[in-house]
Amino acid sequence: MLAAHHRMRRGADFTAALRGRRASSHRLVVALTVAAPFAEPPTKPPIVGFVVSRSVGGAATRNLVRRRLRHAVAPRVDGLAPGSRLVIRALPAAASASYDELVHDLDSALARVTRPVPGSRSSS
Repeated sequence: MLAAHHRMRRGADFTAALRGRRASSHRLVVALTVAAPFAEPPTKPPIVGFVVSRSVGGAATRNLVRRRLRHAVAPRVDGLAPGSRLVIRALPAAASASYDELVHDLDSALARVTRPVPGSRSSS
């Protein structure tokens, strides 16, 4: 289960995360914003939010998808930089996906958004 201090609750956090790097798959869209080291204290934990709209299905289906995603991201959240914001948006195909398929899509999307951008300055 995703710890309470890792859950995104404010709309401003969702908006800020959606301005970051994105990666998508057939079932998910992942957006990540990493906080600048000088903007927020490094002790602030990463936070994760979920967007599962009605296009995914009825309430029971949406809640099932959200629970699966929350369970899948829980062990991966500690690998994110402190102060980062991650939003995971489920697409309609997520409704018929198994847990393992969602985990595979999540892992591949996270690998793409956390990969260093070629040609960008790195802190060395």
